[in-house]
Amino acid sequence: MNRKWKSKKNKKDCVKIEERSEICSFFMYKKAVIFLPPPHIHGVRKVDKAMKEKEILHVLPREIRGLIEEEGLDYRYLQEIKLRTGKPLLLLYQGGEVLAGKKKGQPHFVTREEMREMMEYISDYSLYAYEEEMKQGFITIEGGHRIGMTGQAIVENGKVKNLKYISSINVRMSHEILGCADAVLPYITSNQNLYHTLIVSPPGCGKTTLLRDLIRQISTGNEYISGRSVGVVDERSEIGGCYLGVAQNQLGLRTDILDGCPKAEGMIMLIRSMGPEVIAVDEIGTGEDISAIEYAMHCGCKMIATIHGCSMEELRKKPLIGQMIKERRFERYIVLSGTGKAGQIAGIYDERGGQLC
Repeated sequence: MNRKWKSKKNKKDCVKIEERSEICSFFMYKKAVIFLPPPHIHGVRKVDKAMKEKEILHVLPREIRGLIEEEGLDYRYLQEIKLRTGKPLLLLYQGGEVLAGKKKGQPHFVTREEMREMMEYISDYSLYAYEEEMKQGFITIEGGHRIGMTGQAIVENGKVKNLKYISSINVRMSHEILGCADAVLPYITSNQNLYHTLIVSPPGCGKTTLLRDLIRQISTGNEYISGRSVGVVDERSEIGGCYLGVAQNQLGLRTDILDGCPKAEGMIMLIRSMGPEVIAVDEIGTGEDISAIEYAMHCGCKMIATIHGCSMEELRKKPLIGQMIKERRFERYIVLSGTGKAGQIAGIYDERGGQLC
């Protein structure tokens, strides 16, 4: 696909040539060819391979650790590790599933003892210290990797207090694609300013990865926008991947992050305490979220948010966000493809619904 690429610096030198395949993606800018990871891979964080391997292996049960090492995987492309009591150990790797242990003739079935062992490693032998995280269904470990879990809920006064008898664990690897937002920045900025932007995507198609890189570039600044102070409300610890309050992912020079805080409440807190020029949130949808976004816009903050959806037509049918579309609150909509290839853009639209790309 050939596409003319506008640049404020030197238009005649900026013809963008973009090709996509299952092997790689690349674009040419001023005679330089830049290669990107395959589109079906969720991300590749710029981190030492040995470091990522260490971050993951030290929380796994010993036998499972050995099985995964025998697979000879590149941990930069490992997406998820799924443990279910009495079920085969599954790895999500480069967009496909790998049955660990199959090389030995049969898959490895996860035992209750291995689940107990892993919970001890994850919590550093103190589950009580992680009670707040566990009642949300996940714990974030060093490196920003997220350990999701299910089991029997302990409920008090109608609210989940904790989990016990853990039966499933899902290790979601923290990945980054630095530069993945390059293609959309010219469409959501004008004269060094940012448009209110909503990223629309089915689950697992790269919306958080794209949002993360947008935050990084807007915060640091580049040829399309001068650096802005960005406030991030990271309710599920997926944007920054915070560990002990410190973001493990790169979010730019001027970014302040509220980790584990409800979106609506966090947006108000940031406006009152940090004076952000831009606010970024992931997966909006409730009435409280919409009210807080409108408040932030009235306060002069630019908004970048994501929402689950497959198309503009679907969004218009949702009562809350549909009303915002009618009122033209958001000025740009980035719709990601639901084909399973993470980060693939289906279209970019303006506030009237006109397709820009």
